[in-house]
Amino acid sequence: MNIGAMTLAEAAGLGLMALGAGFFIAGTVGMLRFPDAVSRLHALTKADTLGLGLVVLGAMVMAATPGAVLRLGLIWICVALAGALGAQLIAAFVRRSGDGSGE
Repeated sequence: MNIGAMTLAEAAGLGLMALGAGFFIAGTVGMLRFPDAVSRLHALTKADTLGLGLVVLGAMVMAATPGAVLRLGLIWICVALAGALGAQLIAAFVRRSGDGSGE
């Protein structure tokens, strides 16, 4: 058995994880480049939600047991809900504070 050989599931999982990492990077670039707080928040939450979904999906493809797949799905749901709640709280603060420039 060749130690360096990858199964199809491992290759697909790593590809999905790499694609998810690309979305994380795109969200970070958007956060750094957009002019106001609401635009930055929008770019970051959308890209990170999709990035996390792809990373978790890649991990699910590579998971050894159905229990691991279930746990990964539950983790994704919890993190997605926490991200949405955090984004709503930040947006509410920005709206209350005025112009949204974050300054």
